[in-house]
Amino acid sequence: MTSFDDDITAYYDRGEEAGRLGDWGRLELLRTQVLLERCLPPAPAVVLDVGGGPGVYAVWLARLGYDVVLLDPVELHVTQARAAGVASAEVGDARALPFEDGSADAVLLLGPLYHLHDAADRRRALGEARRVLKPGGVLAAAAITRFASAIDGLVKGFVRDPEFERILESDLRDGRHENPARKPGWFTTAYFHLPDELAAEVRAAGFELTTLVAVEGIGGWLPDVDDWLDEPARRAVLLRTIARVETEPSLLGASPHVLAVGVKR
Repeated sequence: MTSFDDDITAYYDRGEEAGRLGDWGRLELLRTQVLLERCLPPAPAVVLDVGGGPGVYAVWLARLGYDVVLLDPVELHVTQARAAGVASAEVGDARALPFEDGSADAVLLLGPLYHLHDAADRRRALGEARRVLKPGGVLAAAAITRFASAIDGLVKGFVRDPEFERILESDLRDGRHENPARKPGWFTTAYFHLPDELAAEVRAAGFELTTLVAVEGIGGWLPDVDDWLDEPARRAVLLRTIARVETEPSLLGASPHVLAVGVKR
């Protein structure tokens, strides 16, 4: 098992993740909440938020009455999660969960698969999620899509830099994203999935795949998305439009993130 990458730790040690979902990740947050409300068992189910970062989802779920335990490999995130009010938060690795077999009703992997380059490590993380779930338990696993950096690079103009274009070529070739110069805005060491690849990995781990869905979907690249989200009527229209095509296979790869939901049978 490889250790957590130094570049990834350095990226998250900047502390920006705590505010990301309330800033340019607002649509990701809102849509993920909508999707989790659909698929999670009712509260007070036990939810393991693996790779839960600073605790945005854990705090929200706890307020809904869930019994939430957060695990994250970044010490700063655990500190931030505790400060935000997460009652149970600890440092740990998705590939070696410190939980008993069959101890959870749901496992969230809303970040770990992003940062595991090796397929064996992703299998290990998914296998651990299955191990700690009760029969009938729910997995919600998110991935960044293979084409996200190409679209983001065009929207933000990063592709005009030859160094970013070299990174993009690697992303599109095999999904392995690296930012060795740690350029701001270019993310960090990550793995970008093809949507069907995520589905196949979840199935191979022994889950029954029940949903493969776009998170931000076609709304992910709106230049004025904040204006849509700030106005209730426009926000409702935006969410309805995204939902209407959220499972369309030909559009999944255009979403920055996709979510796979699986059940342990």
